[in-house]
Amino acid sequence: MARTTTKPQKKTKAGAKPLNGRPPEAPAGDVLTLAEAAAYLRLPESEVANLVHTQGLPGRAVGAEWRFLKTALQDWLRTPSIKGSKEAMLSIAGSWKDDPFRDDMRKEINRIRGRPIIEDGE
Repeated sequence: MARTTTKPQKKTKAGAKPLNGRPPEAPAGDVLTLAEAAAYLRLPESEVANLVHTQGLPGRAVGAEWRFLKTALQDWLRTPSIKGSKEAMLSIAGSWKDDPFRDDMRKEINRIRGRPIIEDGE
């Protein structure tokens, strides 16, 4: 009868052992909670949550909690933000006011979208 032996188990990196089938934990400080990210950025937690929605701060909602990669926050801080003032937005919107082709473009867009073409004043 052949003798059987057990296979040696593979070691995980840095000695981390899976817990109950879950992946090993990230090194301390790599993944931040909302409170830790707020402390790192020196901002209130509410402002950090707001920045996720308004300025693309990289974060992930996991259930009812937030998680942030410290390196992603650092990259976000290095990237200059695109600022738009109210005046700049209004000047862009108003730039079409006197365009001689505006009405023709609007009619063509509505035709392509299958919307009724409504003349001004109707």
